[in-house]
Amino acid sequence: MLESFWDNVKYGMNHVLDINGYDHVLFLIVLTAPYLFKDWKRVLLLVSTFTLGHTLSLVLAAYGVVKVNPKLVEFLIPVTILIVALFNVFTAGKNVKNGKVSVLFLSTLFFGLVHGLGFAREFHMMFGDSDNKLLLLLEFALGIELAQVIIVFVVLFLGFLGQTIFRFSKRDWVMVVSAIVVGLVLPMILESDLLAK
Repeated sequence: MLESFWDNVKYGMNHVLDINGYDHVLFLIVLTAPYLFKDWKRVLLLVSTFTLGHTLSLVLAAYGVVKVNPKLVEFLIPVTILIVALFNVFTAGKNVKNGKVSVLFLSTLFFGLVHGLGFAREFHMMFGDSDNKLLLLLEFALGIELAQVIIVFVVLFLGFLGQTIFRFSKRDWVMVVSAIVVGLVLPMILESDLLAK
């Protein structure tokens, strides 16, 4: 069992940055792709909304308040990524109105709740019925948040390079990144255990 604060934080970071479980990274990519460094406050608010959602569902699942079929969660996670990617494709290059922004934040909160249920299984396998579960959970969630900030920074930096040095238009950048993500998540949805016979 991991006992030190830093080990638990690193465990949360590794869970997000794990190359075999890249669904979380894909979600953050499509969430961040439409923004530039100057939009950092909105991006931070979006990512924090996502963190709030997945931390809430992680707490509820860790304490047995909520129980959801893992196959359903594994199916819904790529579906949430697909929805955001398609939203990007259809709104690329357009000014998002305030109403759409509130829908985006509510959607991000909901998607965070779904992703948190995915974390819950991993958390339970690692920490089980520990006496200080809440503290471990917060340390794990902190690691997740730090990893998310790293990913968001990388996506914003790549967007900056693409749009300034390589002269991609913002619309083209968002369209290409989102289309690549759509191509990656469709097989995840189609091959999920929920759809398997």
